[in-house]
Amino acid sequence: MYIGWWSAGVTSAVACKFLIETYGADNVRLIYFKIGTAHEDNDRFKRECEQWYGKEIEVAGSPKYKDQFDVIEDVRWINGPGGARCTTELKKNVRLKIERETDYDGQCFGFEYTLKEINRALRFQDQYPDALAIFPLIERGMDKPACLHYLESNGIKRPAMYSLGYPNNNCKGCVKGGMGYWNKIRVDFPDIFQQMVDAEEDIGASCINGVYLKDLDPERGRDLEVIMPDCGSFCEIKFTDVPHPLINDVVNIPFLVRNPNPWLTLPDGESFQIQRAMIPYLGSPIESNIDLVIYDGSVILTGEKPL
Repeated sequence: MYIGWWSAGVTSAVACKFLIETYGADNVRLIYFKIGTAHEDNDRFKRECEQWYGKEIEVAGSPKYKDQFDVIEDVRWINGPGGARCTTELKKNVRLKIERETDYDGQCFGFEYTLKEINRALRFQDQYPDALAIFPLIERGMDKPACLHYLESNGIKRPAMYSLGYPNNNCKGCVKGGMGYWNKIRVDFPDIFQQMVDAEEDIGASCINGVYLKDLDPERGRDLEVIMPDCGSFCEIKFTDVPHPLINDVVNIPFLVRNPNPWLTLPDGESFQIQRAMIPYLGSPIESNIDLVIYDGSVILTGEKPL
C-alpha cells in the first residue's frame, strides 16, 4: 500500500496522479488534511481530482482543532524559530498517527523539481528514512508551472488561491506569511485578517517578526512578490537552507532521488541485494568507483561488477 498525501495544491495533485499510474489505484491510499480555513474551492478541486484519478480522496484531520486559530488560542503560541505549532497539530501529528496505523510500502510527496525543493527532499530522506518517501515530480523533472499546465490540459481548473495570486494553496491566514502576504489577505479575506489581529492581541505576540498586524502599513510589501512556504503534509525539515552534498547529482539525474526496490537484477541476469536507501548512498555491494544508474527497475553499470 502506498500513501499519497494530497494537499489540494497543484504539485501534490499531479504527484498523486503519477503514484496511481505507477502502482494502481487499488494499491494507493490518498489522504487530505482538511482545515477549517482552507478555501471553499478546495472541495471542487478535490471532486475533480477524484474523478480524474478514479479514486476517492480520504479526509483526515485533528480530533481537537479545526484550524490555526483554534491551535493559537489553546497553546498560546503563533510561530517562532521552531516553526508553527498549527502545522504540528493540524498536519504532522495526524500524518504520524496514520503512518503508525498503516503498513505502507512508500509515501508520495509533491516536492517539485527546483533546487530548493530537491534540497528539501534530500534533507527529508536523511531525517525521515522510515517514511520511504517517493518524489514523482522530481523524478520527472516537473516544477509547479509544469504541474499547472498538466492539470489544466486534463480539464482541471486550478484552485482558487492560485487564481487570486497566491503561490501556494495554504490555509487562508497562514502564520508563516510576511508583510506582503498579510496585506493581500487584508484585501482578499478581511475577516481572516481581523481574526489574526484579534488573536495577536489576545496572546501578546505577532505572526510577523517586529510588527503587529494592527500596526502594519497597508502599503508594506505591496511591491514585493508574495512569497510563501508551501504548507503541505510536512513542513518541519531541518537544514533546508544548507545545500545538500548530493543536490547536484539529483539535479543532473533526477530519478536518483527514488528509493529502489530491495532486489535489483543486473542486465546479464545476476542479482544482488541492497538496502532501501537513496541510490547515491549505496556502498557495498557496489564498489565506490563504479557508476550506478537505476531506472525503471533496470541497472546499468560501467566498470567492474558488484562484489
